[in-house]
Amino acid sequence: MKTLALTLAGLGSAAMLAAAFAFQYLGGLAPCQLCLWQRWPHAAAVLVLVLWLVTRWRIWPWIGALAALATAGLGLFHAGVEQGWWEFVSTCTSGSVAGISAADLMDPSKAVAPPVRCDAIPWSFMGLSMAAWNAIASLGLAALWLSGAVQKARR
Repeated sequence: MKTLALTLAGLGSAAMLAAAFAFQYLGGLAPCQLCLWQRWPHAAAVLVLVLWLVTRWRIWPWIGALAALATAGLGLFHAGVEQGWWEFVSTCTSGSVAGISAADLMDPSKAVAPPVRCDAIPWSFMGLSMAAWNAIASLGLAALWLSGAVQKARR
């Protein structure tokens, strides 16, 4: 059961990453800065699963749980920014053009994508944004990591 819980947790993070990239590259929904930050802990959790499968060290499930909790926290924070419960840096909520040269901004022949705002909800399901769904799913993944961490390995 331990191996199953940890494998499901790590593969769940892989599925979350795959979904994020599918929304971006197949669905055309460019991520904001907070969206990108939520991906890193999922990537770390996938790496943690691989490291656990190779070494079976007892610390890895705990680190996987921390990664899942980190992305859940980021997702909850992002959902709060989207709902206007609290603010984030203005460069993410005001449509910053950071990183785009003045020449490109002034050249009408250049196609410059509009900046992606962290406080906008580009997609929702059942009234919850992607950030909120990430938080919910990541809490479930954290529970799987913790379940695996406390289980004794069967011999």
